[in-house]
Amino acid sequence: MYIACEKWREEFGTNTILEDFVYEEKPQVAKYYPQYYHKTDKDGRPVYIEQLGAVKISEMYKITSQERMLKNLVWEYEAFVRYRLPATSRQRGYLVETSCTILDLKGCSLSTASSVYSYLREASAIGQNYYPERMGKFYLLNAPFGFATVFSMIKGFLDPVTVEKIHILGSKYQSELLSQIPAENLPAKFGGKSVSAGSVELADDGPWRDMQFVGPEGLAPKSSVSVLSSIAGTPSPSSAASSRPPSRAASISSKRSQKLQPQ
Repeated sequence: MYIACEKWREEFGTNTILEDFVYEEKPQVAKYYPQYYHKTDKDGRPVYIEQLGAVKISEMYKITSQERMLKNLVWEYEAFVRYRLPATSRQRGYLVETSCTILDLKGCSLSTASSVYSYLREASAIGQNYYPERMGKFYLLNAPFGFATVFSMIKGFLDPVTVEKIHILGSKYQSELLSQIPAENLPAKFGGKSVSAGSVELADDGPWRDMQFVGPEGLAPKSSVSVLSSIAGTPSPSSAASSRPPSRAASISSKRSQKLQPQ
């Protein structure tokens, strides 16, 4: 397994992806398939949100490709491990190793799901094979009628530990979601009180953007050059220059990491 993983990392370009991959089209893709991290749950896990029901595949593939979407997925996994987890661990005072995922199916139809099936299959394989045990909590919102019944039929084939992490919720999900994610950390669109400058889809708010929790690894970068430029107050680079790797979002903090104890 280890040898296979190392081989994949070399072939996929994972070892240098944070330095040499630029997802220039991310702000546009976010309009058609919102996927983003936003703050933390009550246990300090970074909250990852994916709005599958909002997918507009025909529009999305005019500006990106499945290959680049998968590259961005791996970029986010690597940033999660290298930047988000260390920062949240410092904030909480203990080791945080997993995420809290929200998958929103509002507006999702059979045709929507089938249109992104190929991407979802590849994305699931990457997560399962190369980033195992990163799921702490998983909330599936706005599940269509009958979904819970189907899940109850297949959960017998899943690891009981995994099943315990999955929560299938309908449209009245707010109370359960808020029991795990503080209102000040949950985006307003899901019943919380959190808002971000610009949009939550691109802000990447969390402890990894707070210098008091940033350690030797430095401030978390962003995969989109245009997002980096808007934050810095400088114009986006021209399309001719956009193929160059972006500079780090900020200099490395000189503070040492506090000693962490496993949760």
